[in-house]
Formats: sequence, C-alpha cells, structure tokens
Amino acid sequence: MRSTRRIFLQIAATGLIGGVTNAKPLGKESGDRSPHRRLHFVQIDVFASERLQGNPLAVFTDASELSDAEMQNIAREVNFQETTFVLPRSAAVEREQGIKVRIFTPNEEVPFAGHPTLGTAMVLRNRLAKSSGTPPPSKIVLDLKAGKIPVTFTRDVDGQLFGEMRQLDPVFGRVHDRSTVANLLGVKPTDISEAAPIQTVSTGLPFVIVLLSSLDVLKTLQPRQAEIQAYFAAEATSTDFFYVTRDTRDEKVGLRARGLDSLGEDPATGSASGCTVSWLVRYGLQKSDETLHIEQGAEMHRPSHIYARAEKHGDKITSVRVGGHAVEVAQGEYGL
Repeated sequence: MRSTRRIFLQIAATGLIGGVTNAKPLGKESGDRSPHRRLHFVQIDVFASERLQGNPLAVFTDASELSDAEMQNIAREVNFQETTFVLPRSAAVEREQGIKVRIFTPNEEVPFAGHPTLGTAMVLRNRLAKSSGTPPPSKIVLDLKAGKIPVTFTRDVDGQLFGEMRQLDPVFGRVHDRSTVANLLGVKPTDISEAAPIQTVSTGLPFVIVLLSSLDVLKTLQPRQAEIQAYFAAEATSTDFFYVTRDTRDEKVGLRARGLDSLGEDPATGSASGCTVSWLVRYGLQKSDETLHIEQGAEMHRPSHIYARAEKHGDKITSVRVGGHAVEVAQGEYGL
C-alpha cells in the first residue's frame, strides 16, 4: 500500500509487550511532567488465531478527549499500519447509529480499512463480554467515516471466536493495460493472468486487483514502487495494486496474496480482500456466496488467514463479507 496509507514497522507484539509489562508507572519518575490523561489501549493480532501472526492493531478504547491532531500523533507514535480510536456515545445513540470509530495510519485518517474494523469490533466485543454480566453481543456495528459496517460473531468448528464484517457494495472502476502494469511490476505480460481484466475495485478503499499466473511470480515480485506511485498520482483517492494468485499449492487455500509498497509489506489487507472476492465473483472465477480462503503475509513471516465471500445477483455484486480470527496480545496505557 502507498506510504500515505500503509506503513509497517516490525516491532510486533514482543517489543510492545515488553514496553507495557516492564515499564515504570508513568509520572515524575521518568523525569517528565506527569500526564493528566491516561489512555487505555489494546493490541490485537488480526486475521490470525495464534499470537504474533496476522496484522497487529492498536485500539484506543476511549478517545473522547483527544483532538484530531492528537489521534494522528498517537498513530504516528504507535507506527502500526493503522491505529483505531473509539469515541463512546450514549447507549441509545450507539444502538441507533453504531459505535463511532476513527482509523488513522501514521500519516493520515482513512475512511475504512479491513483489519482495523475486524480488530476493533473484536476488542469491543471482548470488553462487553467481560463487563456486562450478560451474553456477549452477536453483532457490533461500527460507525466509520465510510459508513456503518456491521461485524457479526460466531464460533467455528474448533470453538474459536470468528468475526465477519459486511463491507460496502463494490464499485468497479477503470481497467488497466496489461503491458503497462507488467512493466510497473517488472514482470512479463504473460506473468499476469488473462482470466479477468486488471481493474480498480473499491468496497471502501480502492485497489487494483492483479491476478498473477503463478506462486513463483508472486513470491519473487519486486514492483517498481516509485513508478507505481507516479502512475497513481492523479487518482482522486489513494490507490494501490493488490497481487494475488490461484496457484496456492495448498488445497485448503484458494488464493495467495501480497500487499507491497515502497515502505514494506502488509501482512493482511481486509479491505483489498473484499475488493478481490467481489472481482472474482463478478468475472466467474469464484462462485457466488462461496467462502474464499486467502492466505497473506507468508513471505514476511506474519501468516494471515482471511475468509471472504460475495454474492452475485444478475450483474450486481453485493453482500461482501470478510472475516477471520483475532487474538489480543497486550494492553496498557498512554499518558498525555
């Protein structure tokens, strides 16, 4: 993903947990002014059922006293791909409008992102399960800049909690020239499958889906990032390529994926996964409402497992759902 939207610093959970568990209490002992606000956060690994895998996310559970600038500065300090900020409202308002959440990268606020949506909903559900004394909710609705996104919860066959978000209906944009894209990726045109067009798709954030012919091409991909940024410079909304292949060499996995930009690699891209399954269903490469198992992050040793589906009714693609597991790994507080 582009630097305006995506960044990943591989401090992962080990570094953050160490900072939380071993740090002295915030206050005068540090030599700094005592903070007058303490902000609770939870770190959760999203699209993974085991800790230290998937895509890490920091969730600040009450950001009601923070300004826009402070949220942005905290996201820059955390330096994950995204950080989310929950803005609590009255129970009546939340029942009607959903729980207000804002999503920030280290550089800007974004209207929607996949793993922050799933991870934040999971954190909120976990808090409610511990505090309410009543059965936890089977659905949480997040009120994001992009709109209301419901996340439903079930137990899988192993008894693990599984969350599934319903993304916005896809918008299909322009088709891109195969030779031009191949040149930007540093591959041959024949390395890009002709099974479907290379097309911009958005379910909240736009991605250009590139179906590669083999897993070998995907694993060795070295896109020309500076040229790619120039290629997308005129887009009204920040846009990236998303690379996939059906050559998974694993009968349990339907698609292998990678998200690459000039700053690194994305271990799990839930928003792009919704775009991808919508695109596959539209062009007959995936059955309507059939769950697609996407594996991402293997090359960077952060394996992520994303489960996506979409429905086709005539020419319309709808009911785009993206789900997975998530595991909390740390919690602590910031002092401002």
